[in-house]
Amino acid sequence: MQLLFGSRPIPAFAAGCVATIGNFDGVHLGHQALLAQLKAQSIQKQQPMLVILFEPQPGEYFRGNQAPARLSSLREKLGLLQQCQVDYVYCLRFNEVLANMTAETFADRYFFSQLNVSYLLLGEDFRFGRNRSGDVTLLKSLAANAACQVDIFPEYRVQSLRVSSTHIRTALAQGDLTSAAVLSGRPYSMCGRVIHGAGQGRKWGIPTANLAMRRKALPLSGVFCVRTRLPDGRQVNGVANLGSRPTIDGSKNVLEIHLFDFNQTLYGDLLEVSFLHKLRDEIRFASLDALIAQIHDDVAIAKNWFEHKERGAEADGRI
Repeated sequence: MQLLFGSRPIPAFAAGCVATIGNFDGVHLGHQALLAQLKAQSIQKQQPMLVILFEPQPGEYFRGNQAPARLSSLREKLGLLQQCQVDYVYCLRFNEVLANMTAETFADRYFFSQLNVSYLLLGEDFRFGRNRSGDVTLLKSLAANAACQVDIFPEYRVQSLRVSSTHIRTALAQGDLTSAAVLSGRPYSMCGRVIHGAGQGRKWGIPTANLAMRRKALPLSGVFCVRTRLPDGRQVNGVANLGSRPTIDGSKNVLEIHLFDFNQTLYGDLLEVSFLHKLRDEIRFASLDALIAQIHDDVAIAKNWFEHKERGAEADGRI
């Protein structure tokens, strides 16, 4: 998969491409189904498959700190799109110019002139252009003059539930990781590089790998049973705290992971952390000793949870 930036014409699409556009926040099951349909068109037409994204997302540009928490960073989103066999991702910087561009100008400039889109697949609620004035009906009329076919991907449901980033975000905020996983098609996860911390966890007998969260807002917080994928592909169970650590600092969001039976150095490594079960909310403790005691309890409870989960898997014949 190739990542493209900028606003110049792209020679790779001189013979046409099939495309879609949107936030694709979380790349959930609905997104995956849309991309599978788009891939089928790519194969049929023998044209590359393109996803158009914005950075920042339009809602973040207009609402700033009031925008909903992201499900996925750009890095995470790109990794998920690659798994969906996307050929190209075209990332447009959402700024004042794009915010004020008319729907007609945007469609002509990006869909038809620069990208030469022959087939465009969109969600039924897609809006574009200044003040969200453009809709699918307008786009179809514009596309007719450019020999571009526009199709609408219908609402996608799983177990009678409408799949959307908003519903996943709500489930995560409520600590309902099971529903979030059902709608996403996988456990919710975050990626980040291990940074140097203060070393307090090691002093307390609970060493942690600290991941910097470059996010203004978190879609979930608390203490969780997690499974961490290492750069070599190994997966290690552990317990994690995601939040601002109100007892210690409270000034910035950090993901701290204690990996069970693990003593290797991970500084600088990129880890993927999957959230499997919520143990409790993040709270401010009356003393540091109370916090340390609770962390040891969290570790014991998390280990017990994994043991019961693995016994259940063995009983079902899954492992």
